[in-house]
Amino acid sequence: MAKTTSSPKQRIPHRSKRLRKGPHGGIELLLVHPVENLGQQGDVVEVRPGYAHNYLLPQGLATIASEHHKRMVEKHRAQLAAVEKARRADFKRRADEIARQSITIEANANDEGHLYGSVGAAEIAAALRRANISVQPEQVRLKGPLKELGLYTIAIHLAQDVDTDLKVWVVPSVTRESAGDSAGESAGESA
Repeated sequence: MAKTTSSPKQRIPHRSKRLRKGPHGGIELLLVHPVENLGQQGDVVEVRPGYAHNYLLPQGLATIASEHHKRMVEKHRAQLAAVEKARRADFKRRADEIARQSITIEANANDEGHLYGSVGAAEIAAALRRANISVQPEQVRLKGPLKELGLYTIAIHLAQDVDTDLKVWVVPSVTRESAGDSAGESAGESA
């Protein structure tokens, strides 16, 4: 058999070498949307390669900071500011709406008021959705799960610098047995 010679494979540089490096060795990106603890829309930031490749770029939160993109942002900065102002006004309106709300969550509890389970961010977000208010569980800021009956004031973080408080009542759930027992007791008292 004759040995065939093939052309040597072209070596493709590692993906982080294809992106523009910043002065500190990270990757320079232009933020398309505001990112908490990183920057506002239109900012040029320098991040670690993994954060850029695994989160910011796939989620569409940032793009490569090319000279063309920087010029486009400068050209449309006033328009971007108007869009951001409208977004913030919407968040503040939602914050006011949430602050006026008081939600009730039923949970199984013993006679002393201790819950058999707990109430977490997911249950609070679901209760708000039932009240036609869209909140993600990540936006509910709990110091820990709620494990007792009572009234709680919960922080809701809607956006950067937009926070509000929500009143949450955790009440015991009414089961058929307890409803039947109280009906039986009242029937027994009248006899």
